[in-house]
Amino acid sequence: MGNIVAILGRPNVGKSTLFNRLVEDRQAIVDDFAGVTRDRNYGVAEWTDRKFNLIDTGGYVPGSTDVFEAAIREQVHIAMEEADVLLFLVDGKEGVHPMDREFASLIRRQPRKVLLAVNKVDEPMHNDLVYEFYELGLGDPMPVSATSGSGTGDLLDKVLELLPEDPYIDTPDLPRFAIVGRPNVGKSSFINALLDRNMNIVTPIAGTTRDSVDTRFQAFGHDLIIVDTAGLRKRAKVEENVEFYSTLRTIRAIEECNVAILLIDAVDGLMSQDMSVFSMILKSRKGVVIVVNKWDLVEKETNTSVEMERQIKERIAPFTDVPIIFTSTITKQRLLKVMEMAIQVYDNKSKKVPTSQLNDVMLDAVARHHPPATRGHLVKIKYVTQIPAANPTFLFFTNYPKDMSESYKRYLENQLRDNFNFTGVPLSLFFRKK
Repeated sequence: MGNIVAILGRPNVGKSTLFNRLVEDRQAIVDDFAGVTRDRNYGVAEWTDRKFNLIDTGGYVPGSTDVFEAAIREQVHIAMEEADVLLFLVDGKEGVHPMDREFASLIRRQPRKVLLAVNKVDEPMHNDLVYEFYELGLGDPMPVSATSGSGTGDLLDKVLELLPEDPYIDTPDLPRFAIVGRPNVGKSSFINALLDRNMNIVTPIAGTTRDSVDTRFQAFGHDLIIVDTAGLRKRAKVEENVEFYSTLRTIRAIEECNVAILLIDAVDGLMSQDMSVFSMILKSRKGVVIVVNKWDLVEKETNTSVEMERQIKERIAPFTDVPIIFTSTITKQRLLKVMEMAIQVYDNKSKKVPTSQLNDVMLDAVARHHPPATRGHLVKIKYVTQIPAANPTFLFFTNYPKDMSESYKRYLENQLRDNFNFTGVPLSLFFRKK
């Protein structure tokens, strides 16, 4: 990722509002209290036909012993290391805050270009609010209003001046794998163990990840995007606005991914919330891999994994052709196996079966087991073809499409799975009159 700008500042100065303004999208969560943004949030901004990557960071609180604020500081340091330009945002209405001074002292020690922006300067008559910020020693402060957009054009002009001349490196259209599940099943820990680097905040408190975070994974000949998402809660528990938007963002992450890796807790087993996420994945017609995480915490007997797999498949029936892998982020057991299987599911999801081969196999299956007669007439299937769609979709031509029973549809789907390996992928079957 090239040409990176990181928005930094203490809590509640309007960083996420400015981020949304610059990327022209409500991508970051915004709320009226401090500490909403925890992990880094990435976006792409464009100005005068030039693009650059923008990072929205959490509010920096120096010296705090709070578990979240300490984790946020770590993420801010990562953002500063990644960035070419540091956009330091302060609150013009509140004036220079002691935390601004302490943060500015840290920023001055960074070997990065710095731009100081004074937010909440909503009218030109308030431009004199910026002068006191000269004391921070970070150059000329620029007045902006993230809410109205005032001053953001001049700010973007200055950002482009400071950015290196290297062309923007756009992320290619890579496969997207979303790590999903209810809170505190170990989603961020899974990614950190996989990458062997603390790329995302990990704490033992449920609901730590509120924004979806993209991480590029390049290893063993694979190049893809891993998305760490907020844990889905039961709707009755989504009381704060931030929880509501986090849930929407996780839903969007599922909708935009190719394969969803559903983590469940080995100790708790498959719970109703897990089933809700699984249903959402199927509804979105995404590939799926189920990962039973924290397997190191389970007391095992000879057939413990076999029994748990049986229980899971019982719950997710009738769609049971799903890979189930038992992992531990502590011991890093079978983490790469998860990625290998997810990539296989991605390949299965993209599979195109030649029409001649499809008809040879499926018409033979029909000949061996005919559709049941309905209302005194025989139901016949004449031809089948795969049609273009986001997931494997098959069109069957028959004399009585409305009389095709659900049990026979499942038979046809099972034949497709048995013969062409669509493990982990929802199939769509349609019937049309010949």
